[in-house]
Amino acid sequence: MKFPFFLYLLFSLHLFLSLGAITGGGMLILKPDGSLLGMETGWLSQSPFSSYLIPGFLLFIFSGLLPLFAFLGLLLKPEWRWANVLNIYPNRHWSWAYSLYSGIIVITWITVQLIMTRYFWLQPVMIFTGLLIIIFTLTPAIMKKFEL
Repeated sequence: MKFPFFLYLLFSLHLFLSLGAITGGGMLILKPDGSLLGMETGWLSQSPFSSYLIPGFLLFIFSGLLPLFAFLGLLLKPEWRWANVLNIYPNRHWSWAYSLYSGIIVITWITVQLIMTRYFWLQPVMIFTGLLIIIFTLTPAIMKKFEL
């Protein structure tokens, strides 16, 4: 299969985001005190959470599985009706919409994290990743490829 250049970059960004969030979220689920990642529960003092269990679960699902799902959809373009339920763009394949959602979600996630917890060097990297996902998803070649 031949893909537009930016789609290869988008594949890479989704895999980078997904693998990092599945790993990080999984580690927070396994050890909700954050010790597997060198995190302290005191960092949650400005948040509604007393442990990292719920944030870990949310990270795993929304920044881990969703971008992986978007990646597989972009790569294979399966016609799954049930996946279209959350697609608010009727003229685009559902995977295109999920790609856009992934970028928006990671930027929102990190922004809320910056407000509620202390700064960590990976946060700007993840915001930049989300921004690139949105930009590449909105390039004309990719929009055309996923037009219905």
